[in-house]
Amino acid sequence: MAVPKRKVSKARRDKRRSTVWKLEAPTLVKCPKCGEFKVSHKVCKVCGTYNGREVLKIEA
Repeated sequence: MAVPKRKVSKARRDKRRSTVWKLEAPTLVKCPKCGEFKVSHKVCKVCGTYNGREVLKIEA
């Protein structure tokens, strides 16, 4: 069975783990109809359109 020869220092351990747990913000694009920012490949929550078509009925 594989056993570590030496203790891994806290600095070395933390350097290895540092980038793994960071979350990335989703990429936002402007809606071509209303100009609001939305997540790409999703229905716009403001105007209810996707790919140039009205998918949701949004009441003002």
